[in-house]
Amino acid sequence: MTQVIRSSAELREKVAGWKRSGMLVGVVPTMGALHDGHLSLVREARRQSDRVIVTIFVNPMQFNNADDLKKYPRDEGHDLALLDAEGVDVLFAPEVTEVYPEGFATKVSVSGVSEPLEGAFRPGHFDGVATVVAKLFGMTQAGRAFFGEKDWQQLQVVRRLVEDLNIPVRIIGCPTIREADGLAMSSRNVRLSAAERAAAPALHRILEAAAATLHGGASARETLLDAEAEILEAGFREVDYLDLRSVEGLRPLERATEPARLLVAAWIGDVRLIDNIAV
Repeated sequence: MTQVIRSSAELREKVAGWKRSGMLVGVVPTMGALHDGHLSLVREARRQSDRVIVTIFVNPMQFNNADDLKKYPRDEGHDLALLDAEGVDVLFAPEVTEVYPEGFATKVSVSGVSEPLEGAFRPGHFDGVATVVAKLFGMTQAGRAFFGEKDWQQLQVVRRLVEDLNIPVRIIGCPTIREADGLAMSSRNVRLSAAERAAAPALHRILEAAAATLHGGASARETLLDAEAEILEAGFREVDYLDLRSVEGLRPLERATEPARLLVAAWIGDVRLIDNIAV
């Protein structure tokens, strides 16, 4: 049965006992509202670890929109039932004051990979991500951490953080899990209306077509202008970005002359969806 722990001191004691027995600890950091995408990370963590911790913490530091923080779905009881069924050892669900106690004065900032794309549209977001991830690695003392590739830029930020600060945890990126119609699974999908949900899978279809064109050697500028127009025609109201970037370092590319990633953020109604695929 999954044990719920809210205190970092209690968690540290539990993990220390596991490590004394020679066990490898894996962690899956989440903000809850769990779906099959999260559970795929849990299953990979179970394959690669002796003990698995899932963290649920809706991190106020990474929201630059108070309304988005307020609307973020929360259902710990449902999440716990899912984790219990997957054989997770511990759910670490700390209160905000446990993560950011009175007097907390430190911020972790990763330059470079955090600055374009999401960083440009959500100022301070990745400072919040980097800070809480560093905290969670310290609190859980895990040897491996599992992140989804849907948040590709976040994955690169976490990898840079771990390398730069010599944090002894191995970062495992896991493939994006999609609905049958191609829509990337996301906790925000529950906020889509029926009409928006019907239109949303067009985002992935258009990405796939653009990636195929780019793979054939086409210019990124022309290909992405056409793809952006198609996204808007499909029912999305605004595209924050649609960009071709290098896999390593997220450098902008004019053509797919090296391993690349096509990344998008677009609004449908009042829901912002992100996605990315390899080129």
